[in-house]
Amino acid sequence: MERAVIPRRVLLLTAAIAVIGANSLALSPIAATVATSFPGRSAADVVTAAALYGLATACSALLLASLSDRIGAERALVRALLGLSASLGVAALSPALWTLVAAQALAGLAAGVALPAIYTLTAQVAEKGRESQTLSFVLTGWTLSLVVGVGLAALLADLLHWRAVFSLLALAAVGLALGVSRCHDWGVRTVGEAPSSTLKALRIPGIHSVLLNVAAYMTAFYGLYTYLGPYLGEVLQLPASFAGLAIAVYGLGFGAAAPLGRLVDRYGATAAACVTFAGLMLVYLGLMAAAALPPVLLGLCLAWGVANHLGLNLLMRQLAEIDPAQRGAIMGLYSAITYLCVFAGALLYRPIFTHFGFAACAWASAMLVLPALGWALGQWRRKQAALE
Repeated sequence: MERAVIPRRVLLLTAAIAVIGANSLALSPIAATVATSFPGRSAADVVTAAALYGLATACSALLLASLSDRIGAERALVRALLGLSASLGVAALSPALWTLVAAQALAGLAAGVALPAIYTLTAQVAEKGRESQTLSFVLTGWTLSLVVGVGLAALLADLLHWRAVFSLLALAAVGLALGVSRCHDWGVRTVGEAPSSTLKALRIPGIHSVLLNVAAYMTAFYGLYTYLGPYLGEVLQLPASFAGLAIAVYGLGFGAAAPLGRLVDRYGATAAACVTFAGLMLVYLGLMAAAALPPVLLGLCLAWGVANHLGLNLLMRQLAEIDPAQRGAIMGLYSAITYLCVFAGALLYRPIFTHFGFAACAWASAMLVLPALGWALGQWRRKQAALE
């Protein structure tokens, strides 16, 4: 019976990631359609809502994520999902663009609470010895949002109306809130002194090095990902469908890596980290070398998705194990850094892309993974020394 309950909890968490991710990714491809509902507005004006969503998510993760430690991650997730549903409902009914922008900002505040709560619950419900496998499964929610959510949003916008996209996501968020509230066995929460602020988690010994690795890792990804589309379209003069295919292939690789989480549990996180970060560096260097070869780029995008999934899994697992009593606050810091790196990556990589090209961006990403590889090798050496 217990084995039947665990998959249901994990599925709820995966679905919650998918809904949150779908909202964050869906606005860009339907921006032009949304703009037609607001006279005098352009697609660029609509994308402002997506930018504010990301900024609000980062701020919320910094200021509100510690709620998971104070009231319990499951209660925080239910409240966040209800807030997300209300925000998306307002977005669906927006009479003016400023209403849509405000609604997306409120949705970002809810997402900043929900994401750390989801990662906290994932650590709580994971069976001993299956932590990475469980986290890998939950992370496939991002693949669902990228591959299924974006495509479904575009289809609904074409067949019905863009308002149907946000209406459906609002209903899904309510259904998930109900499902989470009715599932009472969310594992044992580590009891301790919960931080009054997410920022206080920065005092935890050993957290700074991991967060710096996360910041470099995320900047490497978002910086290169941001300019992949412009490179394929403007420099290589490939159709937009090819750029969409490259992103879909990346998403499929990210999702296909989920079963590999069991290998991390089997062989240990330290050994897996050395192999994963070294492999990711090779992928980035491969993207640099094959920048002018579109078919090879597609294959490397698949490998990119696989390596990125495993690297993300390892960094999040390391954070989750630092201090279980403050796991919500720690995951809040992780979420805040992630969304800040969306802006940082685009900003820092722009002059590199403009003056030196996509290949230079790929090289920069490889160098940004170097600290994580050095950290993993250091962990491995210490482990080997302890065994001797």
